[in-house]
Amino acid sequence: MKQHLWIGGQWKEARSYTELRSPHTGELLAEVGQADEADVEDAIAAAQAAGSVMRSLPAHERARILEKAASLMEQRAEELARLLANEASKPLKAGRAEIGRTVQTYKFAAEEAKRIHGETVPVDAAPGGEGRLAFTVRRPIGVVGAITPFNFPFNLVAHKVGPAIAAGNTIVLKPAGQTPLSALALAGILHEAGLPAGALNVIPGKGSVVGEKLVRDSRIAAITFTGSPEVGIAMKNKAGLKRVTLELGSNAAVIIDDTVEITQALIDRCVLGAFSYNGQVCISIQRIYVHESRYEEFSRRFVEATEKLVVGDPLEETTDISALIAEKEVERMASWVDAAVSEGAIVLTGGRAVSTAVFPPTVLANAAETSSVSCQEVFGPVVTLSSFTDVSEAIAAVNRSRYGLQAGIYSSNIHTAMRAAEELEVGGVIINDIPTFRVDNMPYGGVKESGFGREGIKYAVEELTELKFISIKL
Repeated sequence: MKQHLWIGGQWKEARSYTELRSPHTGELLAEVGQADEADVEDAIAAAQAAGSVMRSLPAHERARILEKAASLMEQRAEELARLLANEASKPLKAGRAEIGRTVQTYKFAAEEAKRIHGETVPVDAAPGGEGRLAFTVRRPIGVVGAITPFNFPFNLVAHKVGPAIAAGNTIVLKPAGQTPLSALALAGILHEAGLPAGALNVIPGKGSVVGEKLVRDSRIAAITFTGSPEVGIAMKNKAGLKRVTLELGSNAAVIIDDTVEITQALIDRCVLGAFSYNGQVCISIQRIYVHESRYEEFSRRFVEATEKLVVGDPLEETTDISALIAEKEVERMASWVDAAVSEGAIVLTGGRAVSTAVFPPTVLANAAETSSVSCQEVFGPVVTLSSFTDVSEAIAAVNRSRYGLQAGIYSSNIHTAMRAAEELEVGGVIINDIPTFRVDNMPYGGVKESGFGREGIKYAVEELTELKFISIKL
């Protein structure tokens, strides 16, 4: 089956196609069109041409389109979850959860479309401002270039497409190479929902071709990107005066202090945060710091719970862990774990690839802070456990990282919790829960090499609009 490009409200044949195979089985899923420079040019031109239509759409109409898209996705939830299982090897229960969140994200975007507003400005607070009425309004920024990752191919796309439509912009979307089918399915859904032709263009292709042109083309007003820090930093350096929102990497940590009872609920929550979708989540728990008085119990119970996870076919209802997105990621995981062990780490469970596609849930103790499994982003099912004697040590350890997306702390002491909230160098502190917590209307983004700007529908709308000041002399 050939999957074409989506440009200007219709399917367009590409000049070349590439095979898309299931990470789990290797089965051929589709031949996907690969955009070349001429296709990117056509997509940008289509988005630019649709700009006047989108700018003139009233808020209630933009909201209606987004609400209709959410409704269509809800009706097709099972079909879309199975699409995720096939192209991303995402276990069905995780896929269903993602579709549920995606529906909510588009509903939030529909609501925000009705709430885009400015404010009055008291210009008479300054000498010379007397006798004037002044206010601000928000206007669409223009054509948005969106570049998305494989791990949440519906919901992370929704966090870019939803706010862009809500604000009256047009979009050129480059989906991840392994998960283009989700984005192309979305194109059909939004078209059915009544989105004007050209308002969304979906062009799978190489980052060196599609991404490069989106970043450099002067007609693109904003770039919104989720991916690696290396690529994101390079984009920002090339983007010039474009608005840039970057959601980058992390090696998220959680602290568990001595006031916390080690309950099964806490253990299960940490296992979920560490191994959901094989740990291929930006805010997946990678580092766990436990007070020495709780460490032995936590370690034993965490390993026991980890070993109960079911490794298998993503289309099976009971599967928790399946194939990583690519075989090279399994090889990288194995080499990082082996390197950590050679530097003194102890494997408490896992540690060896199950197959060329699957790496098991792995828990390491005593990993050196300089090991890749600690200081880099694993983006896989590997977690390190460490103990501490004073929470100051744990906070300092969390902060000794190039990343700063989210961190969690469990504590029954409000003073400790608020101190951590103040001192942790991250974009979000989650108290008495895991750093993997995210709901889709909260501000989301990081500091240091974890990103630039904020997502979360209201906040993304602000990133994708221009503030205009208007003054009337009465």
